[in-house]
Amino acid sequence: MNHRKTGMARLLELAFLKKGLTLGACIFSVLSVAGSFTPYLAIYCIIRELADPEALNTGRMIRWGVLAGVGAGGAILLNWFALLCSHIGAFATLYRLKLDFAEHIARLPLGFHTGNATGKLRKIVDENIEKLEGFIAHQLPDLVGSFTMPIITLAILFAFEWRLGLASFVPIIAGYLLQALAFSGESSQRFIKKYQASLEDMNTAGVEYIRGISVVKAFNQTIFSFRKFHEIIADYGRFVTNYTLSFQRPWQIFMLLIHHVYLFLLPAIILLAGGAADYGKFALASLFYLIFSFYLATPFTKIMYVSQVGRQIADGIDRMDAMLAVPPLPEPLEPKRTAEYSVSFENVSFSYSDDTPALQNISFTAKQGEITALVGPSGGGKSTIAHLMPRFYDVNEGAIKIGGVDIRAMSNEYLMSLVSFVFQEVFLFKQSVFENIKIGDKNASREQVIAAARAAQCQGFIEKLPQSYDTVIGGKNIHLSGGEKQRIVIARAILKNAPILVLDEATAFADPENEYNIQKALEQLMKNKTVIIIAHRLSTVRGADSILVIDKGSLAETGNFGVLVAGNGRFSRMWRQYSSAMDWAVTRSPQEASHV
Repeated sequence: MNHRKTGMARLLELAFLKKGLTLGACIFSVLSVAGSFTPYLAIYCIIRELADPEALNTGRMIRWGVLAGVGAGGAILLNWFALLCSHIGAFATLYRLKLDFAEHIARLPLGFHTGNATGKLRKIVDENIEKLEGFIAHQLPDLVGSFTMPIITLAILFAFEWRLGLASFVPIIAGYLLQALAFSGESSQRFIKKYQASLEDMNTAGVEYIRGISVVKAFNQTIFSFRKFHEIIADYGRFVTNYTLSFQRPWQIFMLLIHHVYLFLLPAIILLAGGAADYGKFALASLFYLIFSFYLATPFTKIMYVSQVGRQIADGIDRMDAMLAVPPLPEPLEPKRTAEYSVSFENVSFSYSDDTPALQNISFTAKQGEITALVGPSGGGKSTIAHLMPRFYDVNEGAIKIGGVDIRAMSNEYLMSLVSFVFQEVFLFKQSVFENIKIGDKNASREQVIAAARAAQCQGFIEKLPQSYDTVIGGKNIHLSGGEKQRIVIARAILKNAPILVLDEATAFADPENEYNIQKALEQLMKNKTVIIIAHRLSTVRGADSILVIDKGSLAETGNFGVLVAGNGRFSRMWRQYSSAMDWAVTRSPQEASHV
């Protein structure tokens, strides 16, 4: 069995999805690092020339100076090529990963999305995957260069005077051992995981806070009143601060060691100077090591920074992979189709969790060309029935069939093409009106979109918009009423023209004028279709061919309006309560009226 890589191994695997570009970036980075050492070698040779005035050769000094300039310029140019390759590869990889992730979560059942907050998924797409671009484009070339630097540095340190090289290397080794003990243990790994989880929690709470900002302002509340969001931010701040402070001393010692290598060099020079066989050569080497020691901090600091950032990014990628590992609903090996569109529930039972059944032994048939209404108290299971029909979840027991074919025997794409939804909660994308309607059929022509809009009673208000159908919804000073948004959604459903239609009280929040327009649009939409209405206002189901009373996950009653009202059962009681509520009006008590 193949197991997906994790951590830095997975990070490097993704970085090399574009092998040619990534490999090119690494090669150019290595050459750039090698070139960056040229000026130091040239400086040593110039100092050696100056140390012997009698053998001073101006021409050689000029050549060494030119070599230093060429080396420095070449290093910059090679680094530019490295970054060019890494950025092109990074953006190509980022595009592929984001597209794959978006396509994957779109194929997952609705249960996945209800169990994973929007903020968590947004963080994965906008931050975790986005940071991979920074790793490939910047950190990876730096990482390769940083590992090349110590190798070349060690070669140089031990080439001239190995004892001084050893003295230079001791503080670096000590610093890294200190960092390894402090940052590479289990506590560091736990911190990274908790850090990522804390960021996801803040994103989730932040999205919830922004979405509920109207309620926050309406009740004159502040972020401090929004307890959940405030506590998450406060907990994150305390956690990060305490963790950072716990590494304050090891970090200070590490920086002291690698930035002050000369403090180890000077005692070594003093001790070795007296026994030097060639004092002049030893003095030149000592001078070179003292100059070079100031450069040593750069490559070793880079290694630690890149590895630390890499671990954080790798943990974020692991979280992305955990989402990608969630399997979509299984597809049939030999998908079936149907020529008839009645919907049948046959002894269906379903639960969102193991201990709480949402539906129990539900059986009914919604016939093609008829209207079937689902009524009952909130939480009774009406919306669950609607969500099971397009296979947002799989049933625990029984079967759901369309035209006699089990929906599990249909491909998910085909099944979704059979069902249209119009919910009371409307979502429109920040795109043009035309693009929002065209979602119903991506292959529709402009004429077909306009025809659907006319059928949905949208033409009047769309023509008043600044750019008509090309007006971007949510743009500057563009505001649509709830009823107008609802009609755009109905236009989308008309354009899709699916044979099965699910309506979740589409006129619940509409004013009388908009309700009339929406009802006219729905009449056009419902023609010759299998229509299932989730009804909250019982007056809307008078004309339904069949009414199903759903209570506590069970089918309590079934029949048409007249039969159920006359039956003196659950629906009859609901109707009497509803009729009483319709007669309610705002009034003053006699005592209050007398004071007016």
